[in-house]
Amino acid sequence: MAKLTKRVVDAAVSRDRDYFIWDDELPGFGLRMFTSGKRSYLLQYRAGGRTRRYTIGLHGVWTPEAARQEAKIQLGHIAKGGNPAEERQLDHKAITVKELCALYLRDLEAGLILGKGGRPKKPTTIGTDTGRIHRHIIPLIGTRRVKDLTKADINKVLKDIMAGLTRASVKTKKLRGKAIVRGGPGTATRTVGLLGGILTYAVESGIIERNPAHGVRKPKDNVRTRRLTEAEYRILGEMLRNASRNDKYVIAVEIIRLIALTGCRRSEIVGLKWSEAHIDGSCLRLTDSKEGDSIRPIGLPVIETLEAHRNSHAETYVFPGSGDDNAFGSFPNHWKQIFRKSPLADVTPHALRHSFASIANDLGFTEVTIAALVGHSRGTVTSKYIHPLDTALIMAADAIAGYIQGLLDGKEFKQTAYSLDRASRKVALNRFLEKAADERPRTEDDMAA
Repeated sequence: MAKLTKRVVDAAVSRDRDYFIWDDELPGFGLRMFTSGKRSYLLQYRAGGRTRRYTIGLHGVWTPEAARQEAKIQLGHIAKGGNPAEERQLDHKAITVKELCALYLRDLEAGLILGKGGRPKKPTTIGTDTGRIHRHIIPLIGTRRVKDLTKADINKVLKDIMAGLTRASVKTKKLRGKAIVRGGPGTATRTVGLLGGILTYAVESGIIERNPAHGVRKPKDNVRTRRLTEAEYRILGEMLRNASRNDKYVIAVEIIRLIALTGCRRSEIVGLKWSEAHIDGSCLRLTDSKEGDSIRPIGLPVIETLEAHRNSHAETYVFPGSGDDNAFGSFPNHWKQIFRKSPLADVTPHALRHSFASIANDLGFTEVTIAALVGHSRGTVTSKYIHPLDTALIMAADAIAGYIQGLLDGKEFKQTAYSLDRASRKVALNRFLEKAADERPRTEDDMAA
């Protein structure tokens, strides 16, 4: 027993086994002398009927006076029922961001993480989320303890991704597969949005009490406003006619035309099944769209394309791929090859969808009608009541698809609907519909009507 001073600590020598020197003024405060020669300050106390030891720190990092003060603070904490040794052990075992992400991904795969509309996330979304977790979140903060994260940490993740610090070329599971990981504002915004969702999951699981991602200001994600002009539709039509002369691109050309004529998402047309194509009802009844089940009215040009295609195919998918019962998988590469070095190199499948909605707006259709035609979430109420509205919606689909097909075929419209006032637009639209009705193939039922 001796008062632990710097002189006493420095004079302590190592032996063939560890030993302790206890302070004679502060009960429980002591020095552990290791066989290696290292010295460590500690506090010994009783809690729950057991003797516990709490390590304060190494001599050199801690002075005897600072260690003594820390021991007094911990003794006060113990007097109030605390247990610093156990708390430190739990603290060391606190879950890391990487471990939290593993829990999140496990529940994600099990369908326990819900997305839009309270539905489990789609496989494509799961794949995207998994990529962002492994390629951005874990490399940046995977070793950090979740409970230690602050708003400043989330801001740093945002800035690091924007700056491209996680940019890399990553090998995928496919043979000779490679993924190019890019940064930038868009990637940063979506990744931090996902991180916020993961931290909300941690709050709901009782791992943390608050979400440090709340209130983080993210750069506005790029709003895709690219739309085709009438001249560009004619250019696109010429590009598709040229590409269709190559047997390799025939299916891709048909998919592109249907995206343009329906306003559907790329995945909805590429993965379209014959069971979803209700030709007699002039609609697609999609079972796995972004909004879940979705009904899309389709125009005559689309019906005629599907009818011609159905006569020569009997597979599950409208556009079958190679292998057993697969959807066409080469579309992304074929799109790049068709559009590369063309005047429309900046056009994406989403631009065709946006252009369809824009043409519909130019022709004077309401937002509710357009939402129902393209399957926006705000149009889901309309789709529930599609039966009393189907005639009006199908006529709208006829008009829009017919207008776009005319542009793709190179036709010139002397007056564009969006250059007219409302009254003139209605007249122009009625003339267009009358022309479309005259050109529509007549059936016995049509004649009877």
